[in-house]
Amino acid sequence: MDVGLSADVGPSTDVWPPAGVGPSARDRPASADRGLDADDRPSATTSSSTVGSSSAANQSTGGGLCAASDCPATAGRGPTPQELRAAEEDRAVEQALALVGRQSSGELHPARRPQSADQLHFMDSDSSGQPNATDRPHPTERSASASQSPPQPPNQSDDRPHGRDRHRRAAPWREARALAARSGRNAPARVRRLPLDQALGHVLAEPLVALTDLPSFDTSAMDGWVVTGPGPWTIREVEGAGEEEGSGDTGAGRPAQDLGILAGHSTPATLPDGDAVRIATGARIPADANAVIRSEHAHVDEVRGLLHAKRRVLPGQDIRPRGQECRSGDQLLPAGSLVTPAVLGLAAAAGYDELVAVPRPRVDVLVLGDELLTRGLPHDGLIRDALGPMIGPWVRALGAEVSAPQRLGDDAAALRRALTTADADLVITTGGTASGPVDHVHPVLAEIGAELLVDGVTVRPGHPMLLARLKTEGSDVGPYLVGLPGNPLAAVSGLLTLAEPLLRGLAGHAPETPYRVVVRDEVHGHPHDTRLVPVVHRAGSAGGSVGCLSDTGTGSGAEHVVPLHYNGPAMLRGIAAADGLAVVPPGGVRSGTEVEILDLPWASATPWTEGCFT
Repeated sequence: MDVGLSADVGPSTDVWPPAGVGPSARDRPASADRGLDADDRPSATTSSSTVGSSSAANQSTGGGLCAASDCPATAGRGPTPQELRAAEEDRAVEQALALVGRQSSGELHPARRPQSADQLHFMDSDSSGQPNATDRPHPTERSASASQSPPQPPNQSDDRPHGRDRHRRAAPWREARALAARSGRNAPARVRRLPLDQALGHVLAEPLVALTDLPSFDTSAMDGWVVTGPGPWTIREVEGAGEEEGSGDTGAGRPAQDLGILAGHSTPATLPDGDAVRIATGARIPADANAVIRSEHAHVDEVRGLLHAKRRVLPGQDIRPRGQECRSGDQLLPAGSLVTPAVLGLAAAAGYDELVAVPRPRVDVLVLGDELLTRGLPHDGLIRDALGPMIGPWVRALGAEVSAPQRLGDDAAALRRALTTADADLVITTGGTASGPVDHVHPVLAEIGAELLVDGVTVRPGHPMLLARLKTEGSDVGPYLVGLPGNPLAAVSGLLTLAEPLLRGLAGHAPETPYRVVVRDEVHGHPHDTRLVPVVHRAGSAGGSVGCLSDTGTGSGAEHVVPLHYNGPAMLRGIAAADGLAVVPPGGVRSGTEVEILDLPWASATPWTEGCFT
């Protein structure tokens, strides 16, 4: 299982141990002074990758540093501070890999590294694009010399592409997200008739069309008196119109017939000119009546039995005419609308007993890794599982039905069995997407003939995420699979990049409309990849700071977002205080720049406060 450090995002495969045979992420030393791991290291290349379909059997491992020819943006100049920082992190991880390789094999495999600043990110390349012999030898060359057998050319030692090629297939972030959304929308349509009390949270599969006029007859909009013609009006009692069953008295000191016309009761066919009858809100208006006078606007002369209006009476006042809201056959809501409590009320008023809706996607969650604890404190190299408790509720907040998480450990057979027998619409795995000895996701996908749609994304954190289409027993087309990295914030990145747009499509939701907000502070970027940074929305105030926040860098009173600390791939403290993620382009953004925001599912219910994490 990977926890965010993977060979496919690290140094070139020219560093020992080769990808796929080196230590897993959990075995590799981490840099404790920065709270980050290899998931924040720079991408090995700036070239875009193809996001098309490919067989999972054609997976590869490893990664590579970009050659000068691959990095035109940096040609002819020294490295930027961001590149220097990324290179320093790269070098620390590579040295750790080399150390583990020496300890595991008993043989020295020096992690050779360019020493000058100008060489930190670039390697001389020959015409074939491979490193020159003066640079680090390929692992196959070292193993060949040790065995006195002829060296195998790169990419011919097995049927998998070279590590550098695999990195170049990593999808640009926007393309990967768009492909996930299209995959969901293009899935076979599913519809279901649901009673109103079961339809909440689903999406309408067809338009909601009125089955009747609303209101279906003229009704009183107020309690008062319904009148015909000019006043004063003779007060008339309506025999039986408001009579209550089993009693001739209302309990208020008046006979039942004095209640007048009540909602849901019969009404007189006509109201003679010059007459007035007491009426309740929602009651049917008698024929020929032309106005309702509110109780507070009327004066009753009990001696003469006359009703006087305190204000001018206008024809049609306080009467809701038939069809005021809609006519039978009018479209009330389009297909794709979310069924909210208000939609349920509208559907009931329009005559519906059930709705044709898209069923919620069903999701299985598979938690991988032998090092995970489900309770208690970490001990003896074991850590608490943060993703099992988080993924299910997160996906449920996106509108899916989620089964209880299945904890498979690092068991390839159990993973294979779970994937080939899954009957959900989406399977989400946590960890195991890198190239370590117990990272089984890629090998199992290849073995079962899954179609790999996205194999890595140029985003930090979360680079080794993937999207695949499974084949299940008896079917060539099975559920989708989203493979999340094992680091918690990297997994969140995978949820928002691949799982959320896929689920929106499967559930029938319309695509989200992106929006942008000014960022208060400068945000450092990755040299080549998109970054997703936890942020919190704030509305600036004339009073200046709020709590730990000051409005420096933004206009007073302007809405903006504040980047949060504790945003390393293995951290959740920042995202727990956030209401969104800022999409930071390569190179970063300055204070006052507008950035795209990905809302968290509960953002609308979250107070705009970031605690003291800014």
